[in-house]
Amino acid sequence: MIKVKLVRSLICCNPTQRATVAALGLRKVGSEKTFKDDAAIRGMINKVKHLIEVSE
Repeated sequence: MIKVKLVRSLICCNPTQRATVAALGLRKVGSEKTFKDDAAIRGMINKVKHLIEVSE
């Protein structure tokens, strides 16, 4: 399982990055979600890795 936490604001991000964060289910700074470890989630995490914090 992978725990993802949003640590930076989406104000300066482009719409693609905002959509990726929304698809991960993260809304406000500090919100957390847990996911199964699969390729789709890893790809989404890789796109917005500068905005989130990942722990396994």
